[in-house]
Amino acid sequence: MNTPSPPTRKQINRWRQYLADERAEAAVYRELARKKSGEEREILLKLAEAESRHEAYWREKLGNEVGMPQRPGLRTRFMGWLAQRFGSVFVLAMMQSAEARNPYSSDADAPSQIAADEQVHSEVVKGLAARSRERMSGAFRAAVFGANDGLVSNLALVIGVMGSGVSSSMILLTGISGLLAGALSMAAGEYISVKSQSELLDASTPQGDTATLLPDLDVNANELALVFRARGYDEQEAEERARRAFAQAHAAEERTGEEAAPEAGDGAWSAAVSSFLCFAGGALIPVLPFCFGASALVGGLASLAMVSVALLCTGALTGVLSGKPPAPRALRQWLVGMGATAVTYLLGVLFGGILG
Repeated sequence: MNTPSPPTRKQINRWRQYLADERAEAAVYRELARKKSGEEREILLKLAEAESRHEAYWREKLGNEVGMPQRPGLRTRFMGWLAQRFGSVFVLAMMQSAEARNPYSSDADAPSQIAADEQVHSEVVKGLAARSRERMSGAFRAAVFGANDGLVSNLALVIGVMGSGVSSSMILLTGISGLLAGALSMAAGEYISVKSQSELLDASTPQGDTATLLPDLDVNANELALVFRARGYDEQEAEERARRAFAQAHAAEERTGEEAAPEAGDGAWSAAVSSFLCFAGGALIPVLPFCFGASALVGGLASLAMVSVALLCTGALTGVLSGKPPAPRALRQWLVGMGATAVTYLLGVLFGGILG
């Protein structure tokens, strides 16, 4: 009978890293579960239990070679830090991509069961992350994209005007004008969009006072069924819905002292204000150096540097929220912004030479 050869130092180090990562991931799931309730809490605790089983497997496999506890990988430590301080959507999005990069699938030392577990975990975390993204306020996403629009459009405007050879005071005036014009345009567009959507929904929603007419309708004629048939239901289903509506109306009539809940606003003004502030916040960054009296060249270089940092941050944030690796998204965001800026600068130089 062949006795298995002892593990190599490289294997031991890799298994120790697996052990540390599994322990840390279990702690991340438990921290997330602490802030949840109901079904999501139960799912996260089950994931933590699974990671603890994997931890036990590597501890047993190491045996006497388990050594001192190692630090988990930098990414896992960062997720633990996020789990303690921020909302679950960021952590789950990062865990989704981490679980998808399953190191066990290509490691002969890892049993197929653990590799399969991690693949299933990726799908579970993806579902939880999707839930969190759906619950995320639309205003937050609008803030990220609105700020990004302000960054790119006003930087391009400022650098384009700088390319024409005008003074720094003229660049500042142009930048402020671009900030206000863009922010007001964004706010107006958002207001019209939300208001139009609200009016469209209102036009296709039954009038609120229709329910008060139900007790006076002729039950036998049941013209209420025509309302449901007009909305696309077949005759049988329309009749059934009408009967239920009658029953609910009579039950409500017997209750007294109840007040109708106030209708929520359509949110058009809040959306407009949010869009204005987000765009203006992004558009202010390229103008800041000129607000402090920087020359055209120094101000332009400072604007490029500041906006580059901001674009990389918003791109990385977008990647995290979408469950994708943040670095490629950050680079893509930066390249698009710098590309637009380069084009407008060249156009500024061209028109400056023609008009000069």
